[in-house]
Amino acid sequence: MVRHRRIKGYIQKEKLVESSVSESTAFGGFTEEQLKRYSRHIILRQVGGKGQRKLLKARVLIVGAGGLGSPSALYLAAAGVGTLGIVDFDCVDYSNLQRQILHCTANVGKPKVASAAETITALNPDVRVVQHQLQVNSSNAMELIDQYDLIVDGSDNFPTRYLLNDAAYLAGKPLVHGGILLFEGMATVFIPGKGCYRCLHPVPPPPGSIPSCQEAGVLGVLAGIIGCIQANEAIKLILDVGTPLVGRLIFFDALDMSFREVNFRRSPKCPLCGDNPTIKELIDYENFCGMPHRE
Repeated sequence: MVRHRRIKGYIQKEKLVESSVSESTAFGGFTEEQLKRYSRHIILRQVGGKGQRKLLKARVLIVGAGGLGSPSALYLAAAGVGTLGIVDFDCVDYSNLQRQILHCTANVGKPKVASAAETITALNPDVRVVQHQLQVNSSNAMELIDQYDLIVDGSDNFPTRYLLNDAAYLAGKPLVHGGILLFEGMATVFIPGKGCYRCLHPVPPPPGSIPSCQEAGVLGVLAGIIGCIQANEAIKLILDVGTPLVGRLIFFDALDMSFREVNFRRSPKCPLCGDNPTIKELIDYENFCGMPHRE
């Protein structure tokens, strides 16, 4: 009760500063329920009522409702991100449940986007979930990305990673990238003009040279750790606080419980964001990665 009165007092002070807020807008635009739900955010100096309103107005696209997309989506929803677009063409399988915490046993066989929407809505009804039950590709990526403020890459294959990188750069949108395999994970943030995935990986690995999680396995909790880092970076970008993982690649080893950081810069020779770019529209990414087209 004391903390709740403190929140109300904070909002009332903020209202005095923000003359644009009308008397008819209770508690600085928040309902009583929202004040309780977001109280631990609102009392943070770096967030406050203004920051929480930014979160409620934000639109984030999460590509992949799997191991990385699950924790990202849950924490972004809990934080009050107003619109979450979920992209996935697959259905929930028993093998997903070891790490894909958006889904439950009862939803096995259900489209992942529908399962995700059900879970997110139960967690926070403030959040509008937009279901994109499709495979993102060169023909639909730009239209998808244009609807959102930033993209969280929870994909698990190289064609999609290159596709999202190129589309986000061409659309001028931030991209929060992550990857996991076995006991190791990584995360970074790409901002147009400050380096991109192609700066790190100019050439995709030969097909079959790097096994998938399905082939090699992955520690379930690892997905939660990296996915939470992605959610943290997305929230920082929305609030414009802290130092994002721009130009910094974080590696995490779950067996050693160790982090290491590698700095990188925009490559002047990058075909997308370099000094003399040659990629000015989306290409055939399966062909670029030497992989057969997915149905």
